[in-house]
Amino acid sequence: MPRKFIQRFLPDHQTIKNQRALQMFGNILHEPNLWHLNRRSASRAFGIGLFFAFWPVPFQMWLSAATAIPSKANLPVSVATVWITNPFTMPPIFYGAYKVGTTVLGAREQQFEIQFSLDWLIQSLGTIGPALLVGSLICGIVFGVAGYFGLNWLWRFSVQKSWDARKQRRLARDTN
Repeated sequence: MPRKFIQRFLPDHQTIKNQRALQMFGNILHEPNLWHLNRRSASRAFGIGLFFAFWPVPFQMWLSAATAIPSKANLPVSVATVWITNPFTMPPIFYGAYKVGTTVLGAREQQFEIQFSLDWLIQSLGTIGPALLVGSLICGIVFGVAGYFGLNWLWRFSVQKSWDARKQRRLARDTN
């Protein structure tokens, strides 16, 4: 069942409540629905997390948490999903988003080398920035929606499969 699988990877809600970065949300974090793991809250959270994972900003987790709270999405799933973009996956993901942006805008691809510095970021906003931002927005929407419906379907499929297996066991037991 997806619930048991997901809960293995989630930290305790007390650990998350005590995170310094999330203290700005105050007592809102004590809302039990933010920690309840069900199909709806997990699907919402996964979609929100995937959407913000494609944003090329340093505070993706805060944006994901700030959106998950009023959406009544599972907060840990939302914040954890953002980590799909990590230091190893960022270059190919953002390069793919840049390629999508250049295709949509009809812009010519620029040659660039990624550097993790503020100077490079400021200089790049004028050259590759528009294509990267448009591509990131499009990829975020597409993958966020696909993630929402995909996890929703996977959860339903898993529950149906579990019910069918239980039904088969019950029929086998009753015929013996």
